[in-house]
Formats: sequence, C-alpha cells, structure tokens
Amino acid sequence: MLWKVIRGEQMKLRRSPVWLAFFILPVLPAFMGTFNYLQNIEILKDGWYSLWTQHTLFTCYFFLPATIAVYCSYLFRLEHTNHNWNCVMTLPVSALHLYLAKLIMASAMVIMTQLWVGVLFIISGKMSGLSGPVPPELTEWLVYGAIGGIVICGIQLCISLVVRSFAVPVGIAMAGGILGIGALSKGVGAFYPYTLLSLGMRANSPGGSMACSQVQFMAGSLFYLIISALVAILWLSNTDVTTE
Repeated sequence: MLWKVIRGEQMKLRRSPVWLAFFILPVLPAFMGTFNYLQNIEILKDGWYSLWTQHTLFTCYFFLPATIAVYCSYLFRLEHTNHNWNCVMTLPVSALHLYLAKLIMASAMVIMTQLWVGVLFIISGKMSGLSGPVPPELTEWLVYGAIGGIVICGIQLCISLVVRSFAVPVGIAMAGGILGIGALSKGVGAFYPYTLLSLGMRANSPGGSMACSQVQFMAGSLFYLIISALVAILWLSNTDVTTE
C-alpha cells in the first residue's frame, strides 16, 4: 500500500511547478556566493573551501530551507483544495503511510537538490578560475546536508499539514533558517533542526570537522524525524482535516 501512495505522490510532482523552484532557487545562492567570493578574493584565499563558505552562507540559511518548504507545501496543496481531504481520509490508507509517502518524495527532492547544488558549485569554481582539484569532502558535505534537509522536510510537512496556506510554511522555513544563525552562534546548533543543514554541509568550517559530533548530528536528526512523524500521524488520526 505504501508503494501505491508513493506512486500517487509521484504523479503530483510530475510536470508540477515545483521543478521551477528546483532548478532556479539553487542557482541564486550559487550566483550570489560566487559574486561575493570574487569581490573578496584577496581575503578569501582558501580556494574551493572559501568558495564553499560563500555558497553555503546563502544556501543553508536562506534559499534551501525555503526550497524545501515549497516542496512540502506543494505535496499537501492538492489535499487542502477542492475538498480532497474528504476523499483521502476515506481511502484504505493509514496515516503512517500517507505521511511516509510524502516524506519519501520530499526527501528524494532534497537529495536531487543537493546533487544540483554540488554541480553548481563545481561549475562556479571552474568559472571563477579555480584550478585545483574539487575538495574530496564535497560528497560528504552533500550527504550530511541531505540528512539535515530531510529533517527540515519532516518539520515542514507537519507545518504544511496544519497550516493550509501555501506561502506561510515557506515564510516559517525562511525564518527558521535565519534564526539558525543565532543558534549556531550560541553553540546550540545541534539542538535546533534548521541548523542541521548547515552543520552537515560544513558551512562555517568546510576544511575541518563538523561543529558537533557525528553522534550528536545523527541523534538530533533522528529525534526530529521521529517527533515530526508522531505529530503528523496523531494529527491525521485525531483531527478533522476536511477542507473548509
């Protein structure tokens, strides 16, 4: 049954406008980060690593959380319109399968977005005249960043489930990303879900180790994913979600 629900979510995304967000939104921080790097190249002397800090400055705190929120809002958009909740809740599909299908599809979009971010980073570096090899840690940055992005997916799916507006969850994600800067400065980034993205992508220290231990990172990610799933399942099971 879960596979059938996933196939239904795939049909929603096929030829949907979210692909515009997928292609365009990651280009903006890549352009801004590259421009910032070139303007300060006399200060940023660490080549690829310096370029990565400038890319992730805009990606992790502004654009990628908003992009993920767009994915999640769209996955619930059809349910929130035309009384579709009435139909969905009468189907022989458990709340767990409904939530997991959306989480899996949103996570797949995040993984593809991370690959696109990596491609844009390499292209930007080549266009900036960086001649050295691409950092071998790039794959690790993208993988751990994807994990942090999936955590944001779990939270944003809960928000989009409860808040029927398309734009409000996107605004919440942007605010969450910006507030993550404060969480990192206070040393509590591992306990704040929206900073797991920047921690995983080594936004502040690409040449060094993660600001928190990998155990803390994975434990925090798992904690927020479990909490998000429980909240969504309880909401779907105990709340009247019929469309107004």
